[in-house]
Amino acid sequence: MNRRLPMVLTLLSVVLLAGCVRGSAPVAPRSPLGINLAGLDDWNTELPFTDVFRLAREWISQREGESWGRGPALEQTADGWVARLQPGCYAETLLCTIDSGRMPMGEYVCLYDGRGRIEFNNIKRETARSAGRIAFEPNRGTIFLRIMQTDPADPIRNIRVLIPGYEKRYQKEPFTPWFLERWKGMAAIRFMDWMRTNDSKIATWSQRPTPSYFTTTVRGAPIETMVDLCNRLKIAPWFCIPHRADDNYVRRFAELVRDSLDPSLPIYLELSNEVWNSQFGQHSDYAAEGIKRGLANASAPWEAAHRYYAIRAQEVWKIWKDALPADRRLVRVLGAQAAGSWWAEQDLLYKDTHKSCDALAIAPYVGFSIGPDTKPSIAEAAGWSVDQVMDHMERTSLDETIDFIRQSRAVADKFKLRLICYEAGQHAVGIAGSENNDAFTKTLMAANRTERMGRLYTRYLQAWKETGGGDLCCIFSSVGSWSKWGSWGLLEYYDDDTPKYRAVMDWIGAR
Repeated sequence: MNRRLPMVLTLLSVVLLAGCVRGSAPVAPRSPLGINLAGLDDWNTELPFTDVFRLAREWISQREGESWGRGPALEQTADGWVARLQPGCYAETLLCTIDSGRMPMGEYVCLYDGRGRIEFNNIKRETARSAGRIAFEPNRGTIFLRIMQTDPADPIRNIRVLIPGYEKRYQKEPFTPWFLERWKGMAAIRFMDWMRTNDSKIATWSQRPTPSYFTTTVRGAPIETMVDLCNRLKIAPWFCIPHRADDNYVRRFAELVRDSLDPSLPIYLELSNEVWNSQFGQHSDYAAEGIKRGLANASAPWEAAHRYYAIRAQEVWKIWKDALPADRRLVRVLGAQAAGSWWAEQDLLYKDTHKSCDALAIAPYVGFSIGPDTKPSIAEAAGWSVDQVMDHMERTSLDETIDFIRQSRAVADKFKLRLICYEAGQHAVGIAGSENNDAFTKTLMAANRTERMGRLYTRYLQAWKETGGGDLCCIFSSVGSWSKWGSWGLLEYYDDDTPKYRAVMDWIGAR
C-alpha cells in the first residue's frame, strides 16, 4: 500500500503472486479489473476532490514566538473545527504537501462560514478578500492555512479551498474531472485506504467520518462520499469494515448503503484488511480477542487471530444480508495471504465459514522484497541495472508466483467460491534496511517507468486469467508518489502517464 512497509513474512518471492506462463498465446483482455484508491492525506497526489481542504492535515496548535507545534491543546467542535483560540495562539493546517508542487495552478478560492481571520503562508499572492471569501494564487509547494482569530460565538468553520474554476460548481462536482476520467471502465473500487482501514480505531457509529467533518485525512472518507463516487461512475464499491466496529455500526453502514447506492451495483464486503498480517493492529487485536475467547493458546496468537477473524466475518456478513433486500448482490469476501493457501483453507473450514462466504481474495503481487537475508540479497542486487531488475521479475518472479495462484485457486474451487484479488500489481521494494539504499530505490523506480513494466503487467494479467480464472482483480494502487517504501501507484501524479497504467487500461478496453 501507499507508504506501507511490506511485511517481513513476505520476504520470499511469495508476495509475487500473479505469475504468467511465458510464451503462452495472448488471451482476449476482458477479465474485470478494479482499483485500490490511494490514501487520503495532505500529500495525496491524485487530488480527487475539487475542494482540496478535504485533504487538510489535522490542526496544529501554534503559539507566537514558540517553535513549531508548541501551542496549547485546541478546543474543537464535534466536526473538528477550531472552537476558540487562546491569546497569542493560532491554529494551522497544511494542504497539498506534494513533492515538486505538482498541482493545478491558477486562482484558488477559499470560502468559509463564521467570523475571524484566516491567513495563508507560502502563496504567490492574495488576489481578493471579503467576508467569508479569499482568492489567492499558490506557489508550487505546500499551502499553509492559519486561523489567526475566531469568534467563539460564531467560529470559523466549513472551510473550502477550491481549485481554479470550481467556486460555482464544487457542490455539484465534488470530484475532479481527471479523477473521474482515470477510472472509467473499472469493475470495482476498493476503499481500503480511503477508509483508513489498517489500525482503525473506529468502533461505534458516532465515531464514523461524516460529510461535515472538517477533513478526510483523520477518520477517512464518509460513506456518503464513497457511495456518491460509485453512483457517478457506475462502479461497484468494495468496503472494508473496521475490525473494531460493533454490530450497530455494521448495521447502520449496511442500511445507509442500501438506501443510497445504485441498486444495480454489486457490493463487495470485506472485514478489515489482512488480518493475517502481524504488521497491523487488526491482527494483534483479533489475536488478543481470540485468546481471550479460548480459540487458541497464548503461544499461538496467529491461530487465535485467524479463528476470530472467521467468526467475526460471518457475523458481519449476516448483519449485511439481513439488512439488504434478498435480490441485492452482496459479495462476501474472505481475505487471505496469497502465499498461505493452507491458512485460507483453515479459515474457510473453521465454523463452516465457507458456507456463508462468496469469494476468497488474495493479493497476487509480482516482484520481490529484497533485504540482507533474502534471495537475492541486497548485497547481490544493489548494483543491478533496470534491465536486470526486469529480467528477474520476468524470468524468476512470475514463474515462482504461478504455483501460489494455482494453490489458492484449488482452495476456492474446493469450496465452490470465486477467487478474486484484493490487491495486485508489481511489488519491487527494499526491506529490512535495504529501502535506505538510494541507488537501488532509484533503479526500482526507474524500472516502474519502463515499457517492459507495461508489458509485464499485460503478461501478469494474462496469467491471472489463465491460472487464476480471470475474476475481479483489484490493482494496487491508483496514484501516489513513489519512494523507498515502494512504487505502488500506477501513476505518481494526477496528470501523469506510465506504461503500466496504459497496460491496465488497455486490458479493460478503456483506452
